[in-house]
Amino acid sequence: MKKIIILCLLLSSCAKMLEEKPNYVLTPDFYKTVQGVNAALDASYAGMRTVWGCEDYFSLATVATDEWMRGNDANSNLFLYAPTYQTNDGKVEALWKNCYTYINTCNAVIDFAPEVAGIPAESKKRYIAEAKFLRATYNFVLVQFWGDVTLLDKFQDKAITSATRHPQADVFNAIIKDLKDAIPDLQPAPTTKGLDPGRANAAAAKHVLAKVYLARAGGKAKVATDYRDAYTTAVDLINTAPGLGLAMLPNFGDVFAEGNEANIEVLWSVQHTASLAYNGSPKQDSRTPDNMLVHLFSPLYEKVDGMARNIRDGRPYIRTIPTLWLIDTVFKERVNDTRFHKSFQTVWYCNNAASIPKWPATLPPGAPAGAVPNGPKFKLGDTAIYMPQGNRTAAQIAAAPYTLIPSRLYNPRLSPALTKYVDTKRSDMNAPSIRPVIAYRLAETYLVAAEAALMDGRPADAVPYLNAVRERAAFPTGNKAAMTITVADVNLDFILDERSRELAGENTRWLDLIRTGQLQKRLNLHTPDSRANFISPKHLLRPIPQAQIDAVTTGPKYPQNEGW
Repeated sequence: MKKIIILCLLLSSCAKMLEEKPNYVLTPDFYKTVQGVNAALDASYAGMRTVWGCEDYFSLATVATDEWMRGNDANSNLFLYAPTYQTNDGKVEALWKNCYTYINTCNAVIDFAPEVAGIPAESKKRYIAEAKFLRATYNFVLVQFWGDVTLLDKFQDKAITSATRHPQADVFNAIIKDLKDAIPDLQPAPTTKGLDPGRANAAAAKHVLAKVYLARAGGKAKVATDYRDAYTTAVDLINTAPGLGLAMLPNFGDVFAEGNEANIEVLWSVQHTASLAYNGSPKQDSRTPDNMLVHLFSPLYEKVDGMARNIRDGRPYIRTIPTLWLIDTVFKERVNDTRFHKSFQTVWYCNNAASIPKWPATLPPGAPAGAVPNGPKFKLGDTAIYMPQGNRTAAQIAAAPYTLIPSRLYNPRLSPALTKYVDTKRSDMNAPSIRPVIAYRLAETYLVAAEAALMDGRPADAVPYLNAVRERAAFPTGNKAAMTITVADVNLDFILDERSRELAGENTRWLDLIRTGQLQKRLNLHTPDSRANFISPKHLLRPIPQAQIDAVTTGPKYPQNEGW
C-alpha cells in the first residue's frame, strides 16, 4: 500500500511538540524506547489542539450553515463559498496537514509500543488503545470533510512522493475497527478515578463510534445496519452512563460554566495550556493550536458608546454571527426553554465612563423618568447595549436609555455573542483561552440515538431521548410538560432544530447538514449571504489541498474532489 507524508512536513511538525528536548531523533529506534512511546502519545494528544479550538476547524465545521454566517472581519472563502475559495485555502490545507501529522504519531505508538520493554503490559495495552482512539478521531475528521482519503496506517519516517486515495468505505471500516479495538482496553469513563482530564476513555469511544455509524449511513459508503448500529451504540452508552458516574447535568447552563469543563456530562475534552512549547505563539496567531473560540463569536461591542474592550467580553474577531433563523425561529420559545440565554449574550454593561452617551437637548417621546436633557444616559455598570428578540420601533430605540438593537437590526458588526467559550481568566484581553474545549458530551449521545431511531424508521423510539434533552432545557424556571413532544412531532427537521438549540456553536453544524443531505436546502432557506455562491456537489466536500496534489510527483496524480 502506498503511503503519504503530507507536504513532506510530517517529521518537522512532530518535532515541534518535542522542541524542549532537541536531541531527540524521531526514528523507529527512538520510538522503540519508553521515552519515545510516551513522547509520541503526548504529541498525538497535543495535535488535537489543532482541531478543537483552532480557527481552522471552526471555519470548516461551524460557519456557512443555517446557524452561522459571515461576520464583519471574516474572509469570504469558507464563509460565503466565494469564488476566492480555492484549493490553496490555508485553513483547508492546515487541517489536512495536521490530521496526517498526528495520525503518524499515533502510528508510532501503535507500531512500536509492542516492542518496548519497560512498560507494564496493561499500560502498554492502554497506550495503544488511546492511540487508536486518537487515530480514529483524526481519520473521522478527514473522511467527513474530504470523502475518499489516504489511509496512513504505518509509521513513516521518510517523505514519500506517491499516494492514492482510499474509498470512504475503507476509511470508515478502519475507523470502526480502531474504535472497537480500543474500547476494551481504555479506562471506562472520564470519571474513572485517577484518569487525567482529556484522556481517551471507552465512553467517549462509544460516543464517537455511534457518530461514525450515523455519518456513514448518510453517505455513499452506507451499510444497511448503520442506523441500527448507531442507535444501539448510543443507547448502550446512555444506559450504562449512570454506573459510570455520567449523566446530563440538571442545568444546561452549568455544562459550559467556566472551570466546570470536567463535569459528569463531558465524555471527552481537548486540553489547552499556556505553555508556548506546546500550544500557542507570542503573536497570538489564530493559526496556532491556541483555543481561539473565545474570540471568534465576539461582536464589535467596544465601538459602542459606553464600552471598551475587556477580558470578559473578549477580543472581537467577529468571524461569525448567528443567522436570524437561529435567533428568531430556533430559539423563538425562551420561556420554557432556557437554553438561549444560557448560550448567548445579549446585554453588555458600561465599562467606559469617557464614552457614555448623552440625551439630546430635546428628550425623545417615551424617554424614561429621570432622563435629563444633555445628561448622561447611564452610568458605569449600567446596561450599555441590549439586543432583544423581535422588533422595536424607531421611537422605542430612540427612547431607550442604552443602545437598543432588536433582532431586525442585527448586523455583521453587532449581534448576540455565543458564551460557551468565555474565559475571564486570560492573562489579557487579547490572549487566547486556555480552557479545555468540550468535544463530546452525553446530551449529544441522546440526540444521536434519536436521529438514528428516526432514520431507521422507528420515530417512536426517538421520543424519550429528545424529551430527556428538552426537559432538561426547562430547568429551573420552565415548564417541563410544555417541553415534551410526541411521535407526531418527530421528523428530521425537528431533530436538526433540536441539535441547534442544544449544540449551537459546538463545531458540529456543517457536518450535521452534510450527513443529513440538508446543507443546500437550509442555506437557501436561512443563509442568504452563503447560498448565492453555493454549488452542488462541489461544496459538499472540501477541496483536496493543492499542496497535497503538487507533492505527489511519482505515479498517478492525486485525485481532486469533483468540481474543484
